[in-house]
Amino acid sequence: MTQEEFDGPDLVVVGAGGGLVAALRAAQLGLSVLVVEANSRFRRGNNTAMSTAMIPGAGSRWQTEAGIVDSPEQFLADIMAKTHDEADPQLARALAGVSARLVEWMADDLKLPMSLVTDFPYPGHSRLRCHTVPGRIGTALLTSMHAQVEESPLIDLYLPARLVDVIVTDGAVSAVVVETADGREEIPTRAVLMATNGFGGNSALVAEHLPQIADAIYYGSEESQGDALRIGTTLGAATGFLDAYQGHAALAMPSATLAGWATVMHGGFLVNKAGLRFGDETMGYSEYARESLLHADGQAWIILDLRIHDACEPFQDFRDTVSSGGLRWAESIEELATTTGIDAAGLQQTLESTRSFGRGETQDDFGRTLWEAPLAGRLGAIAVRPALFHTQGGLRVNGDAQVLTESGEAIPGLYASGGAAMGISGHGAGGYLAGNGLLPALGLALLAAEHAAGSRTV
Repeated sequence: MTQEEFDGPDLVVVGAGGGLVAALRAAQLGLSVLVVEANSRFRRGNNTAMSTAMIPGAGSRWQTEAGIVDSPEQFLADIMAKTHDEADPQLARALAGVSARLVEWMADDLKLPMSLVTDFPYPGHSRLRCHTVPGRIGTALLTSMHAQVEESPLIDLYLPARLVDVIVTDGAVSAVVVETADGREEIPTRAVLMATNGFGGNSALVAEHLPQIADAIYYGSEESQGDALRIGTTLGAATGFLDAYQGHAALAMPSATLAGWATVMHGGFLVNKAGLRFGDETMGYSEYARESLLHADGQAWIILDLRIHDACEPFQDFRDTVSSGGLRWAESIEELATTTGIDAAGLQQTLESTRSFGRGETQDDFGRTLWEAPLAGRLGAIAVRPALFHTQGGLRVNGDAQVLTESGEAIPGLYASGGAAMGISGHGAGGYLAGNGLLPALGLALLAAEHAAGSRTV
């Protein structure tokens, strides 16, 4: 197709969550962009909006200012250690390498007020490297990006419209087919980024690939139906890590708000109905969702004190949990047990043992060593249930976010990011590091836009 015959956008971005990074970066590089989004409520209803806006950045200027020595190589080592060397090293290296540039670009070019989280560590990260925005909530991130998309003369937003097919001509992407209330429409384009998330909203696919978490609540976009898998595999794309996912053991009920794992990292712990702990909570909130299903019948409580409450207030999600009545306070163990239905004797025993761990007097049989301080004074409890947040497997991609065939060749013009692409969490839930959901979503989007701009033919 000649330049004169071509009348479509240079890049179609499918998904208005993390994919907006690709739209903004591509427009910055001079490409025309069409963003296609199936959910008209995407500003709050997609996985980027529902995140805590944590983005790892290894070697960022905020780390330097804080005296933290970090590097992409150290981040890569952490990823490989957490995944027991299961993560794809090429993709992990590419994302670790772009991580600091990503958060600095978001601050400098998107004018987002990024800062480094230094008040507590996340499991598996050997350095403090998670960056976020005020409120530590994804809606703030997405709202700002969407406002800039609307201001760009090179970006158009098309919604509600669902991608139903990608057309490849002579081995390269030539068009997309989208479906709206008015029917189907074919739109010519040279490149498409599938940023449609994974398949967490498709119960049949979850049961097939993730049976161990299938009984958990799904807390993610209803549009995560596996569209990228369906379209990509039809085009000959390879898939990887379809058994990987990010779970979370701290979905507060009945409000379905995120209590957050900062409650644990500041010294809180989880108990079941018997008032007993059932593992090392600091292993990570993703894998602990499965522990809650196995050992707490899917119903647990986070036990905390006023010190932990105050330390978690920077998180808007935590504030929402409190304001919704999800945190119950009590002056005694007996009162807390009566309020929650937890066994009082078991809870008393657990409280005494954790105080001993926190004072360094005894060691935890589960192996937990991180106890910021023993709980003291008035105690609170948050009822939490385990949840599936998003899937971590998808189409195989290289370090430029290009979708790959079974033989490892890139499909020209076809890109994937976030849950539509394979992640860097290895298999299952245990390899997930905080922020390694948003990093493939935003980082691969950035890399896809830059590759598409460099590959453009005029």
